[in-house]
Amino acid sequence: MKKKPTIILGSTSEFRKQILEKLNLSFQTAKPEVDETALPNETAHQLVERLAIAKAQAVANAHDNALVIGSDQVALFNDTILGKPHTHENAIKQLSSFSGNKVTFLTGLAVINSDTGETHSLVEPFEVYFKQLTLEDIEAYLIAETPYKCAGSFKSEALGICLFEKLVGDDPNTLVGLPLIKLVGLLEKFGYSVLKNQQAK
Repeated sequence: MKKKPTIILGSTSEFRKQILEKLNLSFQTAKPEVDETALPNETAHQLVERLAIAKAQAVANAHDNALVIGSDQVALFNDTILGKPHTHENAIKQLSSFSGNKVTFLTGLAVINSDTGETHSLVEPFEVYFKQLTLEDIEAYLIAETPYKCAGSFKSEALGICLFEKLVGDDPNTLVGLPLIKLVGLLEKFGYSVLKNQQAK
């Protein structure tokens, strides 16, 4: 009988690791070495799916009998990919432009069987609607959380929630970077049942 595959999260993100822990599976993490530069004329949708696959593949190349999970995310505002602000001034500009508007997150998700190369991938959208924000609100938030290395100038998994009017999507985990509902479905395509592979508490 074939040994059951090792689950490997191709990411060292603490947030993604915490999300995957919700499934109560035994898993490992590995850092994928991948160039994340967008290709010429590549859409955001194409970019996140390609990078999710590339990250999973980079890790799969170094492991046997593994199901490797890759994920990548971008935030879009007015069809433009949001960068990291790096400075307080840039963060004020970004958040001021979001006031009363919608930011869309696209998360690419891929699972690869390291032995066969079989790959399943998808892109999951999630929408964040911002409140009308005053400059005082924005300043208070930035001082409290200093999100200058976060695309869009906010941390949705933390105090950034105070900036939002509503969230629209199938799975709240998507916003933090790992759509669990879709991941369970992708693992099932490989014959791997999350419920039947629970680790003992």
